[in-house]
Amino acid sequence: MKKVLIIVGIIAVVLIGGGTVVMNGLSDGANVVLEGIDLSGTSDGSYIGTYEHGRWTNTLSIHIKNGKITGIDIVENVFAAGITNCSNEVFQRVIESQNTLVDAVSGATVTSKAYLKAIENALNE
Repeated sequence: MKKVLIIVGIIAVVLIGGGTVVMNGLSDGANVVLEGIDLSGTSDGSYIGTYEHGRWTNTLSIHIKNGKITGIDIVENVFAAGITNCSNEVFQRVIESQNTLVDAVSGATVTSKAYLKAIENALNE
């Protein structure tokens, strides 16, 4: 009986700890303020932008040609297992609108905002 209680206790600690890690930063990430981007005067080339906040840490390369975003590549991505990778959908929305003021991917709001903020950080500096 004592072994069972110890095992149950260990499982409870692991689950609580895992839940804390998964939930850490969700509210901060959901409240990230996006400012949008102004591409006028932006020279052709590739711009590197990083957003760092817990497991939502990424570095992106944004490609500009003729004053327009033509592509976005992930340079580095710290990504938690089990979270939907929404990068292609977010990047497509940015390329179509030529701005970061786009809807987040449903079910991946914080991840979407992390990518969008990295794009802003690349182009607004």
